[in-house]
Amino acid sequence: MSDQTPAHRPWSCLDRFSLEATARDLPALAQAVPDLAPGTVVAIPFLPGESDATRLQAAAQIRALGFTPLPHLAARHLPSRQALLDLLAGWREGAGIDRLLVLAGDRASPRGPYQDALSLIETGLLPAYGIRRVVVSGYPEGHPHLSDACLARAMRDKLATLAAQELDAEIATQFGFSAAPVLAWLEALRMAGVTVPVRLGLPGPANLRTLLRYAALCGVGASAAVLARYGFALNRLRSHAGPHRLVRELAEELCPRRHGQVFAHFYPFGGIASLTLWLARQEVPLAKAHVS
Repeated sequence: MSDQTPAHRPWSCLDRFSLEATARDLPALAQAVPDLAPGTVVAIPFLPGESDATRLQAAAQIRALGFTPLPHLAARHLPSRQALLDLLAGWREGAGIDRLLVLAGDRASPRGPYQDALSLIETGLLPAYGIRRVVVSGYPEGHPHLSDACLARAMRDKLATLAAQELDAEIATQFGFSAAPVLAWLEALRMAGVTVPVRLGLPGPANLRTLLRYAALCGVGASAAVLARYGFALNRLRSHAGPHRLVRELAEELCPRRHGQVFAHFYPFGGIASLTLWLARQEVPLAKAHVS
């Protein structure tokens, strides 16, 4: 790890970042192989319009590229127990999956027997299919449909159930544009006794129009003041910005004693090539093997 000052290396946790890639992103991900560390964790969103065959193939291709696939599993989108079993078996056999990100999903009502992430975890099926690590969702700026108390209770129940099954746990957060709510949420999480690693969601470089669209879809706060501080020219929808200012603000305040183990998780809304170029400009040692 570099011993440069924060002025040159804004956040050492960038050394072990993860990122998201859909099936449509796989050609760009393949082009980025020379630029990303072997073993980099690549999360695969559970998109409602995709088939299970596409989900299985995406994981297998990401593994073949030398990365670590992290499929999302959306409980409310599963029509049956058999559908869950088929996915778990397919991921194990086709991609050697040992980790999943388990979430409820954005359906108003479940298609099948699983109401939320906890109900899926409670089946006990994950370790039976080779899963050793489960990632659950975190919301530093809250959830549009759930109270903070409900989110805290759900987090506590999921982590307790994973511990009882002797599964490793992580938290991956929704992306945001402001450091203050993230830092406050992290500190509250640690004060509540949650010690598992957290992957903080960061938007990759993109234009304002693109980020506003994703922010609206995900319920992320994107006020004019926040976006201006983030680096956008608000009168130009095509203005382009990366998360440099956000990373720097986090670097200035993050303290392992208060905030625990933290990594970066990138949502490459502007494309994977744009993200890898931005990372190279931050002097992130992309060629080193990741420890995940």
